[in-house]
Amino acid sequence: VQLQAFGGGLVQAGGSMRLSCAASGRTFSSGAMGWFRQAPGKEREFVAAIRWSGNYIYYGDSVKGRFTLSRNNAKNTVYLQMSSLRPDDTAVYYCVVGERVILSSLRNPSAYNDWGQGTLVTVSS
Repeated sequence: VQLQAFGGGLVQAGGSMRLSCAASGRTFSSGAMGWFRQAPGKEREFVAAIRWSGNYIYYGDSVKGRFTLSRNNAKNTVYLQMSSLRPDDTAVYYCVVGERVILSSLRNPSAYNDWGQGTLVTVSS
């Protein structure tokens, strides 16, 4: 699987930004696709994910209500719309896919077998 992420860059606090990630090389019918992030000196953090079956979407507690994940099935692409950005949202954001991800492992980075190259989001105060 190849994951190509788009978006990222510098934005002021309170602003918005959209990330997108296109998956290619495989047809997905199970598992999940979404985003993790990692700030300097911190562990990887679950941001959001969508399960292929049922279109259920899950968010990390720190982004709930501010970030919105959506999917274009025809393009195998997910979009992360980020609003009300804060300086502590600054991180490298990674697109992920995991065909064997189940509900109990959704927030575990080890459950995802394919990772994109990461895109840096910097939120200035």
